[in-house]
Amino acid sequence: MIENYNLFLLVCGIAFVFGALFPIIFKRTPISLPMLQLSFGLMMGYFWTSLAFLNPIDNGLIIEKLTEIVVLVSLVGAGIKIDTELSWRLWRPTMRLLLITMPIGIFAMAVLGYYAFGMTIGAAILLGAVLAPTDPVLASSIQVGPPNTGGEDTPRFTLTSEAGLNDGLAFPFVYLAIKIAEAYSEGERFTGDMLWSWFTHDVLWKIGAGLLVGIFVGKVMAKLVFSKYSRETTMSQGYVVIALTLVAYGLAEYVHSYGFIAVFVAAFAFRRSESEHTYHHKLHDFAEQSEGLLMSLVLVIFGMFLGQGLQAGVELTWRVYIVSFTFLLLIRPLGGFIALSGLNLPRTEKYAISALGIRGIGTLYYLSYALNQGFFNDEDALKLWIVCSIVILASIFIHGLTAKQLLKMTPNKAQ
Repeated sequence: MIENYNLFLLVCGIAFVFGALFPIIFKRTPISLPMLQLSFGLMMGYFWTSLAFLNPIDNGLIIEKLTEIVVLVSLVGAGIKIDTELSWRLWRPTMRLLLITMPIGIFAMAVLGYYAFGMTIGAAILLGAVLAPTDPVLASSIQVGPPNTGGEDTPRFTLTSEAGLNDGLAFPFVYLAIKIAEAYSEGERFTGDMLWSWFTHDVLWKIGAGLLVGIFVGKVMAKLVFSKYSRETTMSQGYVVIALTLVAYGLAEYVHSYGFIAVFVAAFAFRRSESEHTYHHKLHDFAEQSEGLLMSLVLVIFGMFLGQGLQAGVELTWRVYIVSFTFLLLIRPLGGFIALSGLNLPRTEKYAISALGIRGIGTLYYLSYALNQGFFNDEDALKLWIVCSIVILASIFIHGLTAKQLLKMTPNKAQ
């Protein structure tokens, strides 16, 4: 046991070395850091036969809490680095992706989960809900740059703001899937009253309260940090980032709203206060480095889990591959094009925004959270983990190889 633990620390250390040297060695290659670290973890999992199998169903709570931390740090970093002011014209592409593209993705994957994999209704909806959001962690490479470093082009801003908000907006559908699974597990039907309760509480209240909590916390924290008594902002950026994250998340969860929405909105509201201040750059650097370290850890573990699954001969049917590539190459891009149609954007920008819907660590969090509620049977849980794992794996490589080229095709201009 001790030897395995020490070897695991060595594996993580090597993954961190990749992260440190990546900008130097692989700068001119199409390889992304997540691709490199995931491949390394996959090889370790496949050939390291002495390690106990990392069963995601048995270790769901660990996966949930670890991925939750990574997503939170990513959300606060995304909110801080957005330069674009809050206006309907500039945020309209983002809102269309949230209100049109995401429901299309949820519905399409729910249908495929039900008919292609024979999942129950609750599990099929869960499949759509966990795969619909663009991941804020793995999408960081295609997001806007640090605060106050220049104009933000439309594709990068739209993908950043979408990733910041859609993680929280996917939660209502995760809860819908849980409630349906709970009703059927108890031998009941999911009634219209249950649907109305879900809509009023999990959609209206939790989203609205999450927005209000985020605005409140962001404004209060900004008053404290940028007050006349701390004008020089000698406060540790680490303390401020962590405090902003935990206060927003904790307060939102306390009032039974969506903590992910609150964290992103708090970071954005904080940034809009004294938006030109150089302190935002320090906060961004701390959040980005913390996110990178945590992301490396999760990707290596995820790769090891995939490698162990391959070594153990986990069955992957042709349906898994067809559905995964259909979602990444057809459903998301088509849904994005539908949402962005009618907007005065160049066709190349619409294509880049639509195609770069990266799936990743957020999916792992939502899936583990839902399964940890205990209302989904083992057969559905296994199918969900297999499909989601292949989608994430394919997304990391497909988007990792194409992201730079797609963004180069777009006019690099400020909004």
